Amino acid sequence: MPPANWAWGAGVGSVGAPREHDRPPPLPLSALSTLTLPLSNAYTPTRKHAPTQTDMASSKKAIYAAILGNFAIAVTKFLGAAVSGSSAMLTEGIHSLVDTGNGGLLLLGIRRSKRPPDEQHPYGYGKSLYFYTLIVAVLIFGLGGGISLYEGILHTLDPGHGGPTGATLFGVTIGGLTLNTIVLVAAIVFEGFAFRTAWQEFNKVRGDRGLVDAIRSSKDPTTFTVLFEDSAAMAGLVVALVGVHLTEALQMPVIDGIASILIGLILCGVASLLVWESKKLLLGEAAGPELRANLRRMADEDPDVEAVLRSMTLHMGPHSLVLNMDLKFTPSLSAEEVAQAIDRVERRIRDEHPEVRFIFIEAESLTGRRAAGEAPS
Repeated sequence: MPPANWAWGAGVGSVGAPREHDRPPPLPLSALSTLTLPLSNAYTPTRKHAPTQTDMASSKKAIYAAILGNFAIAVTKFLGAAVSGSSAMLTEGIHSLVDTGNGGLLLLGIRRSKRPPDEQHPYGYGKSLYFYTLIVAVLIFGLGGGISLYEGILHTLDPGHGGPTGATLFGVTIGGLTLNTIVLVAAIVFEGFAFRTAWQEFNKVRGDRGLVDAIRSSKDPTTFTVLFEDSAAMAGLVVALVGVHLTEALQMPVIDGIASILIGLILCGVASLLVWESKKLLLGEAAGPELRANLRRMADEDPDVEAVLRSMTLHMGPHSLVLNMDLKFTPSLSAEEVAQAIDRVERRIRDEHPEVRFIFIEAESLTGRRAAGEAPS
């Protein structure tokens, strides 16, 4: 008796269409209770469409801009903090240094996520990017937010310590307030460049969706991670600038410590959002509702498909999707005709959605049910 299930298709990670000798000989549908065809990423779409390269390029551009901007800001802030003694500026310098390193981690995550599938990781390494995003969030929370809160509490309890002082540069005496203002304004300019780049690249990805919806539905955390970091940095710079001016105007050094605490709370809040989003992606999320509906529609429109019994999707990376479908075919079809119908469905899906890299289609035979005395559903 022929086997109840048979597999057809090239192995996971291979290139090229299934070879003729890989296919089993045609079997009558009556001999099968269930026909399962796991079709891997063995098909190259005929329609030119490369969302992965475009989106990755956008992510890298935003990351490179953030690295350059944050490094310049960190140097500027540390110089200013060294000569002025401002704790708010010191914590902002630490934040910028952490952001610089975070950019490197995101680039590393992108690189590792592009590694091809292997025997131990048949679905590839796409989720590596989610892991590194989680590490970035932890660093923002611990090194950025944690140190900012510590410095803020320390200077709040001891307001006289670490107050702004002046400096003499090239024989010219510059007051602490003036020096802090120069440093912070320069940092805002650098950060504004990085934020503008991140915002532009994020808008390319989100299209006409709202900001919150785009963040919640995004499966590529790099762009909105950089955007979150730059937003937190801009907010922190404004808080630091207001803090040093109020400290000088009101002669209340405690305000400088309060500013550091506010900066720490901002960083911890942003880090918490990133942890939450990374957690969802690591657990595994389905495709968006529009894509899921479109996949069902494409399968259901095939003339030999009677119904889509089940359709499940799972993201294995920002641009790597697994699809599992249970289809009901016309009962009069032979096994070879069912295989041809499955091939048509697969090709149409891959043409329109190349991000669906792994397709598993289970074809249910109605003849098996009829032989068992079951009525077709």
